[in-house]
Amino acid sequence: MPRITVDVDGTTYTDEVQPRTLLVQYLREQLGKVGTVVGCDTSNCGACTVHMDGQSVKSCSVLAVQADGHEVTTVEALSQEGGLHPLQQAFHDNHALQCGFCTPGMIMQALDLLAENPEPDDEQIREGLEGNLCRCTGYQNIVRAVRDASEQMRPGAGPAMERSGEAPAPRTSTEQADARVTGGQ
Repeated sequence: MPRITVDVDGTTYTDEVQPRTLLVQYLREQLGKVGTVVGCDTSNCGACTVHMDGQSVKSCSVLAVQADGHEVTTVEALSQEGGLHPLQQAFHDNHALQCGFCTPGMIMQALDLLAENPEPDDEQIREGLEGNLCRCTGYQNIVRAVRDASEQMRPGAGPAMERSGEAPAPRTSTEQADARVTGGQ
């Protein structure tokens, strides 16, 4: 059986896994990270979205062995010391969930979106969340929550905020332009 070493939410794990084990199964069944939910098992709904090396991935379409040597961040890493991440708080404040099943994946995808585009308009938010489905809402409150969070979070707050809970210092307009061109954080 293959042996993998993965950094998940700031903790390094070394485990043996079956070659066919999906990352979502590894996170939930071996590590107990049940905030990452199994929705469709076909990568259509986005409920299982996590970050791998700072980029959102649908963990039902990634094998655990593919995560070997990588850093994975789940929704559980976002809240620190009993407080909610600004994006989680915005979802709460804007009533952006009903049953809550899609919420972890929606938040992780929105965090990735805000890392790439810290000030998206409503159309860009809808486009950025396109691969994540919600079967309960009409999406308007989700869009409102992401917009609200973008107003509360400073540029560059995406992956850097996953563990720190604090936004980095604001960038100058030149640094922001450079980051957009280079894809840098």
